[in-house]
Amino acid sequence: MKIIVVLLDGLGDRSYPVLDHRTPLQAADTPNLDQLAKVGSSGLFHPSSPGQCLPSETAHFLLFGYDQECFPGRGLLEAVGQEFHVEDDDVACLALLCGIRWEREEAILINRREGIEGGEEELACLFSALSPYESRGVHFELRQTRRNDAVLILRGQVSPYISDSDPMVLGRPMARVFPVSPNPEPTKASDTAEAMNDYLSWCHSVLSGHGDNKRRIAADMAPANFLATQRCGRRVPQEPFAERWGMRGLVIASGAIYAGLAQELGMSFIKVREGPDPGEDLKQRLGLALDDTEHDFIHVHTKVPDEASHWGDPQKKCEAISALDRGLRTLLNSLERGDDLLVAVTSDHSTPSDSPLIHSGEPVPLLLAGTTVRRDGVLSFDEIQASGGALGFLRGKEFMLTLLNHANRAVLAGHNLGPVNRPYFPLDYPAFTKKQGESQS
Repeated sequence: MKIIVVLLDGLGDRSYPVLDHRTPLQAADTPNLDQLAKVGSSGLFHPSSPGQCLPSETAHFLLFGYDQECFPGRGLLEAVGQEFHVEDDDVACLALLCGIRWEREEAILINRREGIEGGEEELACLFSALSPYESRGVHFELRQTRRNDAVLILRGQVSPYISDSDPMVLGRPMARVFPVSPNPEPTKASDTAEAMNDYLSWCHSVLSGHGDNKRRIAADMAPANFLATQRCGRRVPQEPFAERWGMRGLVIASGAIYAGLAQELGMSFIKVREGPDPGEDLKQRLGLALDDTEHDFIHVHTKVPDEASHWGDPQKKCEAISALDRGLRTLLNSLERGDDLLVAVTSDHSTPSDSPLIHSGEPVPLLLAGTTVRRDGVLSFDEIQASGGALGFLRGKEFMLTLLNHANRAVLAGHNLGPVNRPYFPLDYPAFTKKQGESQS
């Protein structure tokens, strides 16, 4: 049985008066999602603990059944997904150009990301001026990834256990970088933090004197005079997805972090583009998943709900969800034909459309549909109705274990074939041979 997980990034939300105190998902026109709920089971899901606000990369890592302490960091995944060369001992973090002003000797954040005007080539000139650099034996290399996004790679005796400089909230001061505590390499982390502070000071000096910034100020544009950094990481050896879950995994997505995550977990990856019609994009991705004959577990991702949330308009998110729903018809058709298929639809986290929080900690709705799934009484797919479904509330690895169960791949607890205890029935366990039998006679 093939498993297809449709991941609607940032789908969960809060209730808003403008939507008659409904969530955008409740208010959206979702006949296909509702029909999937009617023919399956619903519930709620959180990759970790309710109330914990997770970024997408961490939520996906936990959703795939891995442990938080083994997470390699967003910076590392972004670098790998961009096909940058990263050694096992290197540290990578996210970086972007921002604008600051000095108040009482503190660097106050006044512009970041989209607030910094200019095209990709124009900002590339500023990024290129900030690399290479070396301090305290740490070598810094900055690589632009998108218009105002970059990956900063640190080499030498470096540690990922350092704090961020980016407060992510305008009007707040840029943060001094510290070694986080506790950590297993305090000396190395302390040296790395001080080297990072040296680098950020040097970046501010270079950017402040850069000709492009002088032209910006003359044109009454926001200066890009500081570099914000966050989410350091370093490679952590991972058990391949196929060994952990007994399935050949495929990720279909557009973002570099999903490419990086797939590579680090030993999963295949298909990069897709974002078009003007979210429903058509999702339909095409599901077509790839349905036509695939090489993989048992296929993760189909769309970033549309999360991006719509960041527009700050619940009604716009509602419209985006309605558009995505139209792309699900092909999946529903396959289930109605009785194809040997287990479908899961869920999200990685909630993203509020009107909140100072970037992501919030409410659980997200989940549905399962397929020939092995009980049909409960839930008639529509949203955060409230799903809470009364037969699946209950799943957390972390319970998601993957539930998929194994409904795909008839789960092993009876305590039944071990071969030297490693697995949650699935292994097909490649060592057989008892005639030669072994004769050696005992």
